[in-house]
Amino acid sequence: MSAHVEIIGQGQPLVMLHGWGMHSGVWQPLIKKLSAQYMLYLVDLPGMGNSRPIEPYHLHALADEVAQVIPGVSDVLGWSLGGLIAQRIALNQPDRIRRLILVGSTPCFVNKADWDAGIDSANFESFAAAVNSDYKATILQFLTLQCMKADDARSTLKQLRASFETRPTPTQTTLQRALQILLESDLRAEVSNIRKPTLLIHGDRDTLAPVQAAHWMMQQLPHGFLRVMSGSAHAPFLSHSEQFIAALNQFLEP
Repeated sequence: MSAHVEIIGQGQPLVMLHGWGMHSGVWQPLIKKLSAQYMLYLVDLPGMGNSRPIEPYHLHALADEVAQVIPGVSDVLGWSLGGLIAQRIALNQPDRIRRLILVGSTPCFVNKADWDAGIDSANFESFAAAVNSDYKATILQFLTLQCMKADDARSTLKQLRASFETRPTPTQTTLQRALQILLESDLRAEVSNIRKPTLLIHGDRDTLAPVQAAHWMMQQLPHGFLRVMSGSAHAPFLSHSEQFIAALNQFLEP
């Protein structure tokens, strides 16, 4: 088993899956409040944070690795790439999922001939090039943009900077393979098969996963709920943390 998991708090289990190129330290600003109500399973995706890379490295393999650390039947929250993995688990092993929370996620991140709710492949490649040349600087700049609307943005960014320094940087191979997953994955044909209660939390200013994708998913999911956060971009749990926690608690209340 390659996925490193940190367990914090008490209450019902809540598995949290971070986004591409990052690690579970991204949740640090939320942990104090969430751990009072939930037993958090903070997972480092394979090849990121304290988790070892795996072979082969593709979406199904990542979903299988993460599923091994899920306790019984769990509520699973996935952000961005983590949301794509959470969708794959819900499709492959639905008996492991109780409820699903998808944050800034989509079944298809890149535009195609019949899909304009993603990002242009050229923009995707430009972002990939910037990250490959200076991973930490680009990631922190990206997070800064997501936090600008928050009252405590400076404090949040200070915590994030400190947390990133505590764990190893992903290898270029892992970063490129994970980017390939984002570039190639397309779960649109399967979304309607996700039959677990699913909360979509999405920023209306998200440029990496445009909010149109969340509206499209709402039309496909048999048991979907959508919360659009005005003024938020790709990381509403950072820029609008109070609203985010309130929406999460309302959805997960017994």
